[in-house]
Order: sequence, then C-alpha cells, then structure tokens
Amino acid sequence: MFKYVLENNLGDVLAIIGAALCFLLAGSGAAKGVSMAGKVGSGVIAEDSSKFVPVMILEALPSTQGIYGFVVAFLIIGKVGGLSLEQGFSLIIAGLPAGVVGLISAIFQGQVAVASIGIVAKRSADMVKGVVLTLMVELFAIFALLISILMVGKV
Repeated sequence: MFKYVLENNLGDVLAIIGAALCFLLAGSGAAKGVSMAGKVGSGVIAEDSSKFVPVMILEALPSTQGIYGFVVAFLIIGKVGGLSLEQGFSLIIAGLPAGVVGLISAIFQGQVAVASIGIVAKRSADMVKGVVLTLMVELFAIFALLISILMVGKV
C-alpha cells in the first residue's frame, strides 16, 4: 500500500511534507519566542499585575510566525491532488521561506519582546516603543510569507 502511494502520488506526498515542514518550523519558532517572552513577563506581572495587558501584547507578537506558517501550509494543502513530482518539489521549496524565516525570526522576535518587557517593567507608558522594536523583526517574517504565497501561487 505504502509503495503504491509513493509510486502514484509522490507529488502529493512531497507537497504534504512541504506543508508539514513549513508549519513545524514556523510553529516551533513561534512557540519558542512566545515562551521566552512569557517567562520574563510572568516575573513582571508577579511584581505588578496591572502590567498584564502590555506584557501579554508583547508576548503574543512572536506567535504571528506560527500563523504565517499555518497559512502557507493551508495553501499548499489546497494544491494537493494529482500533483506531479516537479510540482511536489516546488511546493516543498515554496514552504521554506515562511518556515525557515518564521523559525528564526520568531526566536529573535521573542528576544526583542523579552527586552521590551523590560521597558514595560520600568515605564508602562513606553510600551509602544517596545512594540515598535519588536515589530521590526516581524517585517522579515511578512516578507517571507509573501514570497511563499507567491511561490505557491506559481505551482
């Protein structure tokens, strides 16, 4: 059975692998980034519970890379059905920008979010400055998302 699937649906199998890789990479980075910010944020909230909302906003920012990986994986899965070997390989490649950049940028964004939570700990009124700094890393994940969407659209 497995041999039959590989021989007759290898393009589809490759596309599914591409979708899985895209989400696994981006989702793992997002989870790491959010957890780093959450650990530091918990300490700030323990000292002053009124800072929960600004800390939560900063903690949530690295999660967007996981969303981007999900979107691209969803688009790739939407292409599954009678794909050729070349199309399957193309869809693996199409998922890589969102997956790899999502992994790396979410971790870096988590590091900036951690530092920005330090801003909130000292001066809650300056939270927006921390958000802007954290969103600068997001820009590269957005570029990767757009590239992946364009690549999926060409298959």
